[in-house]
Amino acid sequence: MSERPEASREAEGARRSLTVAIDVGGTFTDVTLVDRETGESWKAKTATTPPDFETGFVEGIRKVLAVAGRDPAEIAQVAHGTTVATNAILEMRGARAGLITTAGFRHVLEIGRHDIPRKANFYSWVKPKRPVRPADVFEVSERVAAGGTVETPLDEDEVRAAAKLCRERGMEAVAVCFLHSFANGDHERRAREIVLEEHPDAMVSISSEVLPVFREFERSMATILNVYVMPLVATYVAKLDAELKKAGIRAPLLLMKSSGGVTGASTIKREPIQTALSGPAAGIVGAIYEAGRAGHSNVITVDIGGTSADICLIRDGRPELTTKSQIGDWPIQLPMVDIHTIGAGGGSIAKVNTSGALTVGPESAGALPGPVSYGRGGTEPTVTDAHLVLGHLPERLLAGEMEIDLSAAKAAIEEKVARPLGLSVHDAARGILQVVNNNMLGAIRIVSVERGLDPREFALLPFGGAGPIHGSDLARLLGIRTVVIPPSPGVLSAIGLTVSSLRNEFSRTSLQSAAAFDAEQVSRDFSQLEAEAIAWLDEEEVPLDGRTVEWEAAMRYKHQGFELNVPWSERNGTEVGLYRAIESFHRLHDQLYSFSQEDAPVEIVTLRVTAKGDLPAPKSVPLSGGRPASKCVIATQQMYVDGAMKDCPVYDRVALAAGATVEGPAILQQLDTTVVLESGDTATVHEYGSLIVSIGEPAD
Repeated sequence: MSERPEASREAEGARRSLTVAIDVGGTFTDVTLVDRETGESWKAKTATTPPDFETGFVEGIRKVLAVAGRDPAEIAQVAHGTTVATNAILEMRGARAGLITTAGFRHVLEIGRHDIPRKANFYSWVKPKRPVRPADVFEVSERVAAGGTVETPLDEDEVRAAAKLCRERGMEAVAVCFLHSFANGDHERRAREIVLEEHPDAMVSISSEVLPVFREFERSMATILNVYVMPLVATYVAKLDAELKKAGIRAPLLLMKSSGGVTGASTIKREPIQTALSGPAAGIVGAIYEAGRAGHSNVITVDIGGTSADICLIRDGRPELTTKSQIGDWPIQLPMVDIHTIGAGGGSIAKVNTSGALTVGPESAGALPGPVSYGRGGTEPTVTDAHLVLGHLPERLLAGEMEIDLSAAKAAIEEKVARPLGLSVHDAARGILQVVNNNMLGAIRIVSVERGLDPREFALLPFGGAGPIHGSDLARLLGIRTVVIPPSPGVLSAIGLTVSSLRNEFSRTSLQSAAAFDAEQVSRDFSQLEAEAIAWLDEEEVPLDGRTVEWEAAMRYKHQGFELNVPWSERNGTEVGLYRAIESFHRLHDQLYSFSQEDAPVEIVTLRVTAKGDLPAPKSVPLSGGRPASKCVIATQQMYVDGAMKDCPVYDRVALAAGATVEGPAILQQLDTTVVLESGDTATVHEYGSLIVSIGEPAD
C-alpha cells in the first residue's frame, strides 16, 4: 500500500506493535486495541455519529488509546468493517449510474432471471426496481465471441456519444459490461478510456475487472452495484484517511471483505462491492480464532443479535465460501463467506396469529422501540422479554447502567401470548424461546444436514450479544455435546478484524470440457491469474515468507446450471491436476446431493486464484489470576428450571480463573452478554478464556 513507506518514515523509532479494530454499529462504535507482541488488549465503546461516521470512528480510537496509555504512532494497522456499501444497496441510495453494453443487450437487467423469491406470492410479485433504469442503458456496436476473438470491432464514436449523454444527464457513475468480456476485456478497457476522456469526473467500473465470469445478468449487476456505491465508499474512505492523519495515525487502513480477509483502502476504492456483507464475515474470522485457541477446528457458529441470527459452518478451521449470495434483491457472484441469515434475534416479536399458532419473528422491535422491558415505547413481547420473565437476564444490563422492566415484560406476554393460548406466563415465555430456537435449528440444518454433514460432529459456538443465552438449548436440539463460548462474544467482530489476514480473489471463466482438456490454456489462465495475485501482494507489501496462493476450479456436470468449487492441487495445468480436481468434484457432489455421475461429462467453468498475506498474529496470553467458581458468585436469581422458578447462582464470568468449573443451572454475567447453563451442563474455563460447556441430557 502506498501509505506504508510514509508511515514507516514518520514513525521511525516508534514501537509499532498495535492493531486497532473498529466495528461501527447503528448505536455504538466498538473499538478493540491489541498489542500483537504482548497479547494485551483493550476495549472501548463510543457513540456512533451518523452521518459523519468518521468522527465517532476516530474518537473511539482516541478513547481506547487513552485507556491503554499508548501513543498513535505505535499503531501498525487500522482494521475496519464497513456497512456503507451494504446500506447504500439495501436503501437504494447510491449514485445515479449509467450502463454501457453491447448492442442488443439493453434489457439484460430488466429480464434478469425467470424465478421469484421463495416466499413471494406467485401471482402478485413484482420485479424490484433496478439500480439503473432502461433509459440510462446505452447500447454500442461491438462483439467478442465466447472464446475471446473479436467479431465486431468497438464503435468508439458510439461509446463517446454514450459518455456525453452520461455527463449531460448528471451521472457520476458509469458501468461498462460487454458480452463475453470475461474472455477478452480489451473493448471494455478502451471504452473506459473514452468515457473518462468525455466525462473526467465520472467513476467507471468494467465487468472484466469486477467479475470476469460468465452469466450476463449477474456480471452486469455486480458491475453496476460496484460503481453505484463507489462514490459513497470512496468519499467515506477518504474522510477516514484524513481524520486518521489529523489524529497522528499514519498506519494503513485495512477493510474487511465479504470473503473473510482484509485488503487495503486502494483496492476497496476500486471494488467497494467487495465489502458487502463484510460485517458478519469479521465475526466468523473471530470465531475461527477463538475456536482454534480452545482446540476446536470444526464448529457451527451462531451470531445472534437484536434482529437476526447469522449461521456459518467451519470445517478444519476454514469457513465455506459461496458465489451465490444476495444483497437485498440482487445476486452477487463474488466469493463470500457462506452465512445463512434468518430473522431471529432478541428483538424478534412473538405473536399469536389468527389460526391460534404462536409465531416469533422475522418482524423485530429493533433498537427503537425495542423490547417492552426496555421502556422505550415497545408494546409487543419479544424474545428478550421472554428471557427476562424466565430469569435468564438480570434486571440491570451493561454493568448496571441500563435497567429493564420485568413487570412490563410479564404483562405483555400475559396479554399477547399467555392468555390467548391458555398458558401460564412462564409456559408462554418458554414457548416463545422454543419457537425461536427451532427457527434457528432449521437454519443450522441448512448449513449442515442439507450439505451431508452431521452437526453432532461439530461444536457449537454462539456469539453476539444474544448468542450465549441460547447456546445450551440449541445444542440440545441438535444433539451437540460441546458449546464453546468465546471470552468476549459481543465484540467478536472487532476481534476478528484484529486477527484477519490480507486476502483477495482473482477469477476468470474458462469453459471447457474435461474430455477435451486444453492443458496449455488452463496453465495460461492460472498463470495470468497468479500474476495478478502476486501484483496485488506486491501492492500490499506482503513479505515473501508471508504469502499464500491457492488455485481452485468451479466444475459441473454437462448441462447442469450450477457449479461446485474444488481445489486444484497441482500448480500447473497438467492432466494430473485435472484428474484430481474431477475426483474431488465427484466426492463433493456425492456429499451434497447423495449421488455422483462418474460416467457423465464434467466441465471446467471458472478458474480462481486466492492470494493471502499473513499479518503478525497477536500473542496468545493465558488467563492469569482469577478465583475459583465458589468465590465468583455475585448474586442469586430466580430462574425457570425443570418447570418451576428456582434460586440459581449468578457468577461474574470475568473473575473466573482458568480451570474453574461451574455447574448448571446457573447464570454467568459479563458486560457484553449473558450465559445461561441449564440443568446438567458443566462449564469449564479454558486457559485462553473461552467457556467449554459440556451439555447434559435434556431435562424433558
